[in-house]
Amino acid sequence: MDINSNKITNLKDAVHQYVTPGCHLSIGGFTINRNPMAAVYEIIRQEIKDIHLYAHSNGQGVDELVGAGCIARLEIAYGGTGKFMSTCIRFRKAVEEKKIQIEDYSNYQMTLRFLAGSMGIPFLPTRSSLGTDIIHKWGLSRELRQDTPKVPDQKLVVLDNPFGNWCDTKRVVLVPAINPDVTIIHVQQADYRGNCRIDGLTFADVEQAKAAKVLIITCEDLLDDDYLKNDPDRNQIPFIHADAVVHIPYGAYPTACFGCYDYDPVYLKEYSRMAKEDILFQTYLDNNIYKKNSHRDLLNSVGRERLENIMADKNRGYAKKLDRR
Repeated sequence: MDINSNKITNLKDAVHQYVTPGCHLSIGGFTINRNPMAAVYEIIRQEIKDIHLYAHSNGQGVDELVGAGCIARLEIAYGGTGKFMSTCIRFRKAVEEKKIQIEDYSNYQMTLRFLAGSMGIPFLPTRSSLGTDIIHKWGLSRELRQDTPKVPDQKLVVLDNPFGNWCDTKRVVLVPAINPDVTIIHVQQADYRGNCRIDGLTFADVEQAKAAKVLIITCEDLLDDDYLKNDPDRNQIPFIHADAVVHIPYGAYPTACFGCYDYDPVYLKEYSRMAKEDILFQTYLDNNIYKKNSHRDLLNSVGRERLENIMADKNRGYAKKLDRR
């Protein structure tokens, strides 16, 4: 690998090249925090279908991808955006109508699955989910597992502790690694080679990035290579994992990006209203995604005043006076 390789590209080309029909895709972020929404909208705009999606505890990104018909299968711990959607609306509707297959794990299990993938090992053990139906209820059938090489033969395995009675753990749950074809994350800072710095909580993004075969990074600030050499211990993702870097300010909008901007309660409240009805949701897709050529077009339609209203206070990392109702 050329350590000086310039990986800067535009979002349309990055999505077209790497996110293909039927691929196994992971997106970063948590509920309404740092979802890679510009990339989500581009996937929808390009009408890429039959995706096998992995997410930790995502919200807005998952709901819009599912609602747009891009997702065939989903493995996730939780899907929601707090008070706007305690459970993602289009996601729930798709599950109830059996339009997607879903397999659920605990939050900790999904973290361990991405961690195992990032470590290059096939599984990790945990006690999480012992005594729950997560163990017994599988969303992906044994037949699908046998016919799909990228899906583990079993959801998980409960195993007696092989090291005897020296501790109080009698049984453990083995959870399989996740190695997506593509992971997409949004970060505050990146350089042209793909070194990344995430401010605030990282959620499972670092593990998701390192577990993937291909990593697409969208960033608020594209920095000179020398800048990230200052305080290098703050750079969570090194360039060796990156394949594409896209400079796209407000790339997480309408979700929040700590230190840059807050989530937009006006947008999210209106989304939750329109997501409840099929016709309204199609109108939402048409007006906010399909009729927009880029994320910048969406931001322009939102307007400068709204964007300024969600700007983060630099000392706190979020908007102090934002009306969150």
